[in-house]
Amino acid sequence: MIRLIIVDDDILIREGLKIIIGADPEIEVIATLENGKECIDYLAKNQVDVVLLDMRMPVMDGEEVLEEINKKKVDTKVLILTTFDEENLISSAIKHKTNGYLLKNSKPEKIISGIKSVNLGNSVFEAEIISKLAIESKKDESLEIYNLTDREKEVVRLISEGHSNKEIASEIFLSEGTVKNHITSILSKMDLKHRTQIAITYLNSKKALKPD
Repeated sequence: MIRLIIVDDDILIREGLKIIIGADPEIEVIATLENGKECIDYLAKNQVDVVLLDMRMPVMDGEEVLEEINKKKVDTKVLILTTFDEENLISSAIKHKTNGYLLKNSKPEKIISGIKSVNLGNSVFEAEIISKLAIESKKDESLEIYNLTDREKEVVRLISEGHSNKEIASEIFLSEGTVKNHITSILSKMDLKHRTQIAITYLNSKKALKPD
């Protein structure tokens, strides 16, 4: 059973999500909280597998929550539920190694699937958000400088399309363990810390190849 808390200052959103997500037999919504401070206080006293986190909240926002979780090395996965007008906060979320982020207009089954996926250690992110961040990024460069193998380039492409490790393994007929090893190698070669940064770099490289 996945122990989940929902953190959002909008009572309609958090209570609605509690009803929808709580209906899944694999997830137990153990608390709904209205700001980041309540989240950090709750994590200090309770075992939580996944936090479903809003970014814009009073008292303490999502960015500050991620900072605290990283600082205190809390063993909890974080899935951000965000809106499209928060590009700066999404960039910060990438920096603080969030496990994923989805749009608030996502279908319930996608949010539930995302919770289960990050609980297993996978990253979940909206391809639309990554594409938007890539467009706004000023760093355009080719992947060729990283000396990736053909298989690693294939993994990079699938990551950029939003596939989980399990989906990548199925797509290219490898074990999940082998996919994880490839991702570790890719991160090292590209000097990155998070798979989402892989997606952004890949999309920028594709943009750089297009004529002006």
